[in-house]
Amino acid sequence: MSTTDTDTAAGKEAGTPPEGGATAEERELGAAESQLSTAPAEEINIPSLGPLGWARWFWRQLTSMRVALLLLLLLSLATIPGSLVPQTSIDQLKVQDFQERHPTLTPIYEKLQLFHVYSSVWFSAIYLLLFISLIGCIVPRTWQFIGQLRSRPPAAPRRMTRLPAYTTWRSEAEPEQVLAAARKIMKGRRFRAHASGDAVAAEKGYLREVGNLLFHIALIVLLVSFAAGQLWKTEGSSLVTEGGGFSNSLTQYDDIKTGQLFNSDDLAPFGFQLDRFTATYERSGPQMRTPRTFRADVTYWDGAEGASRKTSIEVNKPLEISGYKVFLLNHGYSPVVTIRDGKGNVVHQGPVVGLPIDGANLTESMVIKVPDYRDKNGKKDQIGFQGQFLPTWVRSQGMFSVFPALDNPTLVLTAYHGSLGVDGGTPQSVYQLDKSRMKQFMESDGKTKFARALSVGDTMKLPNGAGTLSFDGVKEWASFQISHKPGDQGALIGAVVALVGLAGSLFIQRRRVWVRAVTGDDGTTVVEMAGLGRSEYAKLPEELADLAVRLQADAPPAPEAEPDPESGRESTQESGKGSDENPSKDSSPESASDTADPADPAEGARA
Repeated sequence: MSTTDTDTAAGKEAGTPPEGGATAEERELGAAESQLSTAPAEEINIPSLGPLGWARWFWRQLTSMRVALLLLLLLSLATIPGSLVPQTSIDQLKVQDFQERHPTLTPIYEKLQLFHVYSSVWFSAIYLLLFISLIGCIVPRTWQFIGQLRSRPPAAPRRMTRLPAYTTWRSEAEPEQVLAAARKIMKGRRFRAHASGDAVAAEKGYLREVGNLLFHIALIVLLVSFAAGQLWKTEGSSLVTEGGGFSNSLTQYDDIKTGQLFNSDDLAPFGFQLDRFTATYERSGPQMRTPRTFRADVTYWDGAEGASRKTSIEVNKPLEISGYKVFLLNHGYSPVVTIRDGKGNVVHQGPVVGLPIDGANLTESMVIKVPDYRDKNGKKDQIGFQGQFLPTWVRSQGMFSVFPALDNPTLVLTAYHGSLGVDGGTPQSVYQLDKSRMKQFMESDGKTKFARALSVGDTMKLPNGAGTLSFDGVKEWASFQISHKPGDQGALIGAVVALVGLAGSLFIQRRRVWVRAVTGDDGTTVVEMAGLGRSEYAKLPEELADLAVRLQADAPPAPEAEPDPESGRESTQESGKGSDENPSKDSSPESASDTADPADPAEGARA
């Protein structure tokens, strides 16, 4: 298909633009390119000095897209210290240990609020500025996009040959028939099309702007969800021994962290009981002692009158109930002991939880405190036991377990009597024994410190008839993390919507197509098609050619006019006067435009 030779003529007709102005063609092309973006138009007028002018300038800068991207980058960088430096909201013990090991850095970190990054002033400032910036970007873009949806695509420019993609041909179909067919084809290809004078204007790709707006709205949803999760969060842990349970109340948590707007009345009424804990370990090879089975079988209920149900909690497979997630964290052993005083009365009976000191083999430090105790004479006293529990003890390997399974469970203890210090009102750790006001029991010789290694079923008798301790068996315990963050679902939805919106804004191209049909000087209809994309769109000429092929089914190209035989013979005779050789041979080569096939739209489409 040949293109019209209007590029040269356009320059002649356009003439020299008026001084300080633009040509008519440039103004028309500018109208065709208008409204392809919902970005607010930036004014170059500098605001006048003064409070109001500076306030307007600051607001325009804050709500610009580049500032929003800069704030998003700063927010990402601000989370790095929160990952590298221990946080008080996550692990206070790690923070204290860091401060003890780095006495020089600690004052600097405290001034910079690096031990509580996510509640610091500077992190909150970035967070709020980003929130305001996104809202300031979205609101005007949304209204402008709604206005574009209500308006029609602009009319076709007068000189369509200046557009990036263009094709033309002549047809014997009437102009009205061509325009009607073009409008039908455009609507069939999901273009918004309408007739405007002697042309049809069509536009497509509005989902690009929808995706752009969805992406920014999703970022706001993520920020709001993150804030809600921090303000109303509940996160704590609880250690439960087999046969024991947990009820969702403040007193049941070993430790708990809550948000600023948390209310204890908001705790959901649910609970669970640990029926059995099962753990198996690799016994040989390079992965020896690695857990193979790590499962907590529980019975749970939702609500005070809720029915009981059974389930299993495993690593990365939490129990989800009433908006809470119950994660399995750790595991250990609780030796079951029975303690009798000097009068033979049972003063303690049940499992005792130890503090793990060897993560690989589960050696535990044991402390048992008995504040209400009487010796053989009936005199009030306090007694404490301290030692270690070893799941698999080999005497020749020292006082540490050699394997985490219960192959040879052994309880090694010594005993003290005196004042435990629990009556002074000062809180104490259940895993530590204050021996400052206590005396250790001695053997009958008065020189050797009293200690015993007990297997299951053994009984330890204290010197001088002070009482006994029986090692009855072993139960297993598991620690759980109970977490409730109301913004998690919103954050997930926001993340999914952000990805969908980003994909739409990247892969959907907004473009316009015009079809003009007018009657030519020879009586045939001149059909022109042109396309314009918002940005560089490599497939625009291909799409325009496809539309042209479809349109030619209703507006077929007109056949080329055959030359008059008489005029052709005269022309041949005249040309043969100057040559005695072969008078029938054409003396002038055909031009490229004469040999182009007008029925092929690909010949006329160009980018």
